[in-house]
Amino acid sequence: MSDLRIEPVDAVSEVSLEDWRHVHNVIVPPAALSPAEVRDRAGRYRLEVAYLDDVLVGCTTVRPPEGEGATATVIARVLPGHRRRGVGERLHVRGLALARALGATTIETVVLAANAAGLRFALAHGYVESDRYTLPGGNDLWIDLRLSGG
Repeated sequence: MSDLRIEPVDAVSEVSLEDWRHVHNVIVPPAALSPAEVRDRAGRYRLEVAYLDDVLVGCTTVRPPEGEGATATVIARVLPGHRRRGVGERLHVRGLALARALGATTIETVVLAANAAGLRFALAHGYVESDRYTLPGGNDLWIDLRLSGG
């Protein structure tokens, strides 16, 4: 693989915020976010963007651990034209490491059910389905998955 560069999203950098937002909105259009919503998430979660030879290819979200189960959410997104090249794997491994460094003992992810590639990726990496739901006022099906064995 060429040079994959992964950088944290800086809440004051319009470029990194917009790059993260672009990837997110391409992968999960029913939950498209505004710049203000991304800025808010950058203050609560660990967001990163990934570039392959300076071309935007993906992003990650790590929601820090919460609750008695110290559950963190790790989400890796790769733009369709860059999948099946190891980018998702590297983003996922990095997200897991960050979640565990933050104290997570349980790891979850969430996938838009219509994202068949994302669901296949999660299942292939040891996640098991824990819930299916639609958001209030929405019609799109979401799937929560938990990493088997923690």
